[in-house]
Amino acid sequence: MEGQAAKLAAMRDFVEYVIRGRWATVLPPTEQELKGTMVLAVPLVEASAKVRTGFAVNDEQDYSAAAWTGVIPMKWTSQAPVADPRGNPGIPAPANIQNYSRPQ
Repeated sequence: MEGQAAKLAAMRDFVEYVIRGRWATVLPPTEQELKGTMVLAVPLVEASAKVRTGFAVNDEQDYSAAAWTGVIPMKWTSQAPVADPRGNPGIPAPANIQNYSRPQ
């Protein structure tokens, strides 16, 4: 990543990916924060993922083995926003924070 403008743009893009509309509502990073932050672009040469729904399909004899079979459903969800007690209590959390959800 070359240059302060490119670094700032990458930081903005990351913040906007995590919480859409957030960059416009927060203070921009200071020069010291920019100097203390490294932004890397890492190209993926190869990636692998296993994605499926439901149960694995095993050979019929595998189901009689003395082992548990099944799935563990995983979910990552946000909770209600919590205001910083040092902040301004008169400023409510904006809609993009109140209605936060991970990008799909």
